[in-house]
Amino acid sequence: MSQFLQATVYGLLEGGLLALVAIGFSLVWGVMNIVNLAQGAFVITGAYIAWKLNTELGLDPYLGMFVSAAALFVAGYVIQRVLINQVVNAPIWMTLLLTFGLDLLIVQGLQLLFTADFRAINTSWGTDSFAIGDVRVPYGRLAGFTLAVAVTVSLVWFMTRTRSGLAIRTTGMDRAAARLMGVNVRHTYAVTFGLAASLAGMAGAILGSITTFSPSAAGGYTLQSFVIAVLGGLGNMWGALAGGILLGLVQAWGGQYLSGTLVNAIAFGVLVLVLIVRPAGLVGRPYYEARAEA
Repeated sequence: MSQFLQATVYGLLEGGLLALVAIGFSLVWGVMNIVNLAQGAFVITGAYIAWKLNTELGLDPYLGMFVSAAALFVAGYVIQRVLINQVVNAPIWMTLLLTFGLDLLIVQGLQLLFTADFRAINTSWGTDSFAIGDVRVPYGRLAGFTLAVAVTVSLVWFMTRTRSGLAIRTTGMDRAAARLMGVNVRHTYAVTFGLAASLAGMAGAILGSITTFSPSAAGGYTLQSFVIAVLGGLGNMWGALAGGILLGLVQAWGGQYLSGTLVNAIAFGVLVLVLIVRPAGLVGRPYYEARAEA
């Protein structure tokens, strides 16, 4: 029983971190109808920025994540305005090809700059833990889970209480109507993509402090983001958090008793089951499937 409880705690905390990775991915897919295959590359870029700040300046990753977020917001905004906006009205396979190429470019660039060696951000407290009975709770993962919840709450507030957030939601539901209401759709799309990239950068900085990373890990984070976004519902921040926690629990429980290959199979089996029962995701909003303009 203690092993099961330990796996459950680990799965909950891991799920929060995965949700932080996937929130931006879900937002871009739900609002812009773009599957961003470069999401994992943004995560790893954020990890390298925080690692460089830590090794050169001694900056804690929980402070370095703000630098990662700012740098990637600017990069994401420019990428959307200069590249992705050129094919935003094209068939979805065009954006898939573009973001896949962008992923390759970023990953190869990181390998040239930092090599393919695994790195980690060393902190004085990230690997420590405290006990609740027989269960150990790592400080680093608990902080990451807390951050994921805080970011989700902040993003929900931003999307529902600010002019920019409402513009993003309006554009996601009906782009033509948003234009008629005076929304600058190009700018709104760029802000959305920049916001998603900045969240990925924050997630990368935190992940770098609790696990090793290298450019080759980008694809795994993109795949997990895809699964979480579909599980939770496209464009839904609470859905991304719920999907991340569910995936984390499934992987932790499966990893306790099964091999790694079967764990991945069970994770995708849960995805199929959720889609059968809830096609819009766990807490998805149906209007993202029935938007007036794709």
